[in-house]
Amino acid sequence: MNGNLAYQWEPEVEIIGGKLVMLASPTSDHNRTARNIAYLFGHYLRSRTCEYFPDREALFLEDDTEEYQPDGMVVCDPDKVRHDGVHGAPDLVVEVLSPSTARYDRGHKMAVYERHGVREYWIVSPEARSVEQYVLEEGKFVLRDVYTLYPSFILRHMKEEEIAAIPTQVPCTLFPDLSLPLDEIFYRVAVEKE
Repeated sequence: MNGNLAYQWEPEVEIIGGKLVMLASPTSDHNRTARNIAYLFGHYLRSRTCEYFPDREALFLEDDTEEYQPDGMVVCDPDKVRHDGVHGAPDLVVEVLSPSTARYDRGHKMAVYERHGVREYWIVSPEARSVEQYVLEEGKFVLRDVYTLYPSFILRHMKEEEIAAIPTQVPCTLFPDLSLPLDEIFYRVAVEKE
């Protein structure tokens, strides 16, 4: 044996603000959430022009000087898709929060996505089991709503009319006939017990 490893691990990185940012290994709940969203969008878009790209697909913005790896994105312009990734703004970006990347997802990356005209941006928290939905209006992201899958120990303390008023699906503004059920987005995602 010559001492070379048959497989060498290369860390996952993004180039954010001109700096290399190493991506931490995601938790099981992060992976479940990202996988569930990919399945729901992928199934819906199967026979359409738009395409869903799951995590680790390179996204090049800022004249290709920055490379992002969103947890998911919808691209409706096939000319933006090249062999090495997506070049130009996707129509929708999904970022699933991790402790190591949350400040970038809510800060620098959000500002870049907004500046480049991403039409819809979802910040998804497996821990809170929530989806913050931002929609681009007049060049600025506006928080449309926060959708939360409440655990039963919280629902027990609510009145029936309060429970009935809680949205159970996240409507996608890009596709008027698409709403993603919260219980499917967070399928098998753990919740802290009271």
